[in-house]
Amino acid sequence: VTQSLPEGVETFTLTDGALRMLLLLHLHALGASPIAIAGLFLGYEFCGIVTNGAGGWLGSRFGLGRTLASGLLLQIAVCTVLALGAHGIWIPMLIAAQCTSGVAKDLTKTSAKSYVKWVVPGEDPGRLLRWIALLTGSKNTLKGIGFFLGGALLAGLGFAGACWFLVVLLVLGLLPVLFCLKPQTGRDTHGTGPRARVAADRRIRWLSIARLFLFGARDVWFAIALPLYLSTELRWPHTAVGAFLAAWVIGYGIVQTLAPRLLTRADPQASRAFELAAWTAAPGLILIGLYAALSAGLDPLATLVIGLGLFGILFAVCSTLHSYLIVAFSPRGTVVRSVAFYYMSNAAGRFLGTAASAGLYQWAGGGLSGLLTCLIGASLCLAIAALSSWPLHAAERAAA
Repeated sequence: VTQSLPEGVETFTLTDGALRMLLLLHLHALGASPIAIAGLFLGYEFCGIVTNGAGGWLGSRFGLGRTLASGLLLQIAVCTVLALGAHGIWIPMLIAAQCTSGVAKDLTKTSAKSYVKWVVPGEDPGRLLRWIALLTGSKNTLKGIGFFLGGALLAGLGFAGACWFLVVLLVLGLLPVLFCLKPQTGRDTHGTGPRARVAADRRIRWLSIARLFLFGARDVWFAIALPLYLSTELRWPHTAVGAFLAAWVIGYGIVQTLAPRLLTRADPQASRAFELAAWTAAPGLILIGLYAALSAGLDPLATLVIGLGLFGILFAVCSTLHSYLIVAFSPRGTVVRSVAFYYMSNAAGRFLGTAASAGLYQWAGGGLSGLLTCLIGASLCLAIAALSSWPLHAAERAAA
C-alpha cells in the first residue's frame, strides 16, 4: 500500500501536468484568445468543484480504491479520445477534455489524501505530517516536470503520439492501484447521504474558508496575469514562460516535501491556528514588497524571480500545513467527506482566482498596471485567509 498509493497518484500528476501543457500549447497554436485560454482553466476548476462536492459521497459509498482507480481510468479515456481525434480536433473538444481531466484530477487527489489516514498507523501526528508533505510535495514537483514533458512530447512525437505515450504511463500507474490497494477502504455505512457532504466540524469549515481565499490569492496573480505579463511586457517566448512557471512549480513541490522541518512539532494537544495564521500572512507581506519594488521601477525580471521564490517558499509551507490539518482534524469515519468538502473550497478558490486574474488584468489595461492590480487583489485574499485562520483556535478548543 505504501508504495502503490504514491505510484498511482504521482503517475497521474505527471501525466496531468503534461496534458495540461499539451492542451494549452495546442490551443494557443490554433489561435485562441486569452479569454478562451482562461476558459480552459475555468472549466477545469469548475468541474473540480462539482467533483469534490460529490466525491465525499462517492468515496464513502464505493471505497477510496475505486474512486482512485476511476480517476486514472477517466484520464486514460481523455488521452485516448484526444489521440484518436487528433487530426480533426477543435477547440470545444479540447475544453471538454480539460474539464473531464479536472474531474479525474479531483477524484484522484481527494481519494489519495483521504487514503493516507489509513496508511499511517494509529494517531501519529508527526508521521502523518511527513506523509502529507511527501505526497503533496512530490505531486506538485511531478506536475512541474509534466509541464516540461508536455512540451517535449509535443515537439518530439506530435499531438497524437504524445497522447498515446501518456496513455501508457497512466496504465502503468493504474495497475498497482487495482492489484495492491484495498478498493473498499474508506467506506462508511453511516451518514453518506447528501446532508453528510457538508462538514459539521467548525474546524473544517473555517479551514475550508481559509483555503478558498489562500488559493484564490495565488491564482489571482499567478494563473493569467503573470504569464501574460511575461509574454507581452518582457517579450518572453511561450516556451520560456512555460519553463519558468514549471521550474517554480517544481521548486514549490520540493519545499513542500521539506515543510515538516520548518513547522513546529506536531502536537495533537496544541492549537495550530496561530501558526497557520502566521504562515498565511507571511506570503502577503512578500506580495506587498513585490508591489512596492515594481512600482518603484526596479528591474522587473530580478524582482519577479526573487519575489516569486520567497512567495513560493512561504506559500508551500502554508499549503502543506493546511493539507495536514484537514486530515488530522478528520476522524477516519468521516475523513473522505471532510477532505472532499475541503478540496471543493480549494477548487472554488482557484476558479475565482483565475477569473479575477483575467478580469483584473484586463480591467487595469494589462501590462505592469494589470499585474500590480492583481497583486493588490492577492494581498487582500491572503489577509482574509489569515483572519479566517483565527477562529480555528476557538473551534479547536471546543472540539478538544
